[in-house]
Amino acid sequence: MTIPATQKTTPAAPKTVKFPDAPDAKGLAIATEADRRDQGFKDSESQISMVLRNAQGQESRRGLRIRILEVPESDGGDKSLVVFDAPRDIAGTALLSFAKGIEPDDQWLYLPDLGRVKRISGSNRSGPFMGSEFAYEDLAAPELIKYSYTYVGQEACGDLTCYMIERRPQYKDSGYKRQIVWLDTEHFRPAKVDFYDRRDELMKTLVYTDYKLYGTFWRAHSMVMTNKRTGKSTALLISTYRFDSGFKDADFSTGTLKRIR
Repeated sequence: MTIPATQKTTPAAPKTVKFPDAPDAKGLAIATEADRRDQGFKDSESQISMVLRNAQGQESRRGLRIRILEVPESDGGDKSLVVFDAPRDIAGTALLSFAKGIEPDDQWLYLPDLGRVKRISGSNRSGPFMGSEFAYEDLAAPELIKYSYTYVGQEACGDLTCYMIERRPQYKDSGYKRQIVWLDTEHFRPAKVDFYDRRDELMKTLVYTDYKLYGTFWRAHSMVMTNKRTGKSTALLISTYRFDSGFKDADFSTGTLKRIR
């Protein structure tokens, strides 16, 4: 089902939301509200241009699709499938992810040149995905239970005002010690995420822009991950979103990786 984007706001809850005062409880409450507002989309598929830039500004581009199947957190977490369509030398490469709670996510990579499916081990999930600035763990759904939360503060973020919360991974083998997330105070959409490595040094920043509203669900059409050490960046530029296409569990299995087109 193609839901046309609109700029008209359809709030999922009253604009004023009261939170506890204690920093940990407030951080969890804000994250829970953001998660609640994004529930019920069933499934989605997006067409994406991935733009890789080096420190000198030179670019290379890739075309890909991302499918997501919404799964209640009590049943494990969302499933996602990333499929590359271009350029020709990587077309058919696919990454399947099953988000978990505090257990390690399940991820499998299909490499068409080798004709085999490779399981991504926990120790490798912090590595770069296909030469991009996104790690494998960045591509699995950020289920609420994966992190502990603390409210940090509130500040302007562009033309908006954002809550700042710190979240710390509770799952094993994360490449991050903590993340600082900016969520706008009206719609609870992520505006920015700072990623700190295991030595607690700023490693990467992810910026979300160009939001559009599909029914009651906001989606960013630009997500740019910048490596603060190397100056390299990877942009995900989304051209289209489709929702409620009727995807099933069977569409997200290791057996489908070799057949996906």
